[in-house]
Amino acid sequence: MYILIRDSVPDGFAPLIAAHASLACYKQFEADPDMQSWINGVFRKVICRVNDKEFETAKTFERRTILTESALDNDEVCIAFCPREDWPKPFRFYRMWKPKRDRSD
Repeated sequence: MYILIRDSVPDGFAPLIAAHASLACYKQFEADPDMQSWINGVFRKVICRVNDKEFETAKTFERRTILTESALDNDEVCIAFCPREDWPKPFRFYRMWKPKRDRSD
């Protein structure tokens, strides 16, 4: 399962958004054969940070769930994709999510 989080989302929201995205995607595609294979097998998730252009392009791909966040003016903040065997080419280039800056507290 790929979870794409918009670059503009504050780091502190990302864990909660990713958790909600995973569950929402599972519930939406629960009966999908690829989802069934994933849930009963590898259960791997890839969380990426995407810019606005990448986010808008990703919205055109099928079998996806778009999430909004009420605490961020109901903006679209994340897209989660049903697991699949073959991913569209842009998925090879998305950056893995990591905090924008390391904190030592």
